[in-house]
Amino acid sequence: MSRNFGDMSLGSIELFCLTAELEGFTAAANAAGLTPAAVSRTVARLESRLGAQLFVRTTRKVRMTDGGRAYYEQCKGALAQLVEAERALNGEQRSPSGTVRLSLPTSYGHYRILPLLGAFRDRFPGIELDVQLSNRNVDFTSEGCDLAVRGRTPPDSGLVARKLEDADLVIVASLKYLRKRGTPRSINSLVEHECIQFALPSTGQIVPWLLRQGGRELEQVVHGAIRCSDDILAPVTLARHGVGLAQTYRFIVEQDLRDGRLKEVLRDLAGASRPFSMLYPANRHMPHRVRALIEFLSEELAALKS
Repeated sequence: MSRNFGDMSLGSIELFCLTAELEGFTAAANAAGLTPAAVSRTVARLESRLGAQLFVRTTRKVRMTDGGRAYYEQCKGALAQLVEAERALNGEQRSPSGTVRLSLPTSYGHYRILPLLGAFRDRFPGIELDVQLSNRNVDFTSEGCDLAVRGRTPPDSGLVARKLEDADLVIVASLKYLRKRGTPRSINSLVEHECIQFALPSTGQIVPWLLRQGGRELEQVVHGAIRCSDDILAPVTLARHGVGLAQTYRFIVEQDLRDGRLKEVLRDLAGASRPFSMLYPANRHMPHRVRALIEFLSEELAALKS
């Protein structure tokens, strides 16, 4: 294998990353136990070798150029892979450690994933979890995300999607609403009812209800005076308070159905589902701590469905 880096050491890249993270040569020097001049010279040599300016210097702090920021993201990932390789070589893969940054949609997070994380920590006490609940698609690179769970796979060929489950959909209403407006008996009767709508936060488009009839799934556009967005739990809360009909995931309303707070309607049109999957970059080295979480969630959610 040919050498590509000449006399440039990994230490130079580490100092560059440290300067980028702390936004200054002095702060990086203090953290590394060096002088600010030594750090500045190291970064200058790196810029000379690359033929590109990595920082814009001011009297107060340094700021990364666009090229510097792109280089930093690549270097940060490469250094993390080297650290992980050393850990694996030293046998640390038997007891994975470090932080996993996990992004979850609100509904699936609250009702499926968050209840499992205590057991995961019991099994892997060395792994810390940084959990973000959001219904938007995350940028794995700029946000430093390791793993995301989503109900709709974004159109990104650079991501691997590993299915967790096909979540059943149900249409529900409160007894208060049904006493006032009656129970729908067919698709056509939905026009006579207050159907609580949900709009996708990414596009603002109303999500059609998904029904199963005659062995096939069909999308039904519904109408109502209330439209919700961002949080898919909002239509359920409205349905609990007698506002109208709502279509939601069965796992969200299982307890409501058992306790009688909500009643399932149009059961002969039930059976449709939407998939939830784990997403992670296809071309990124996967640390053992991330793989441990993926396997754990796959096993636990498979057990829930069995």
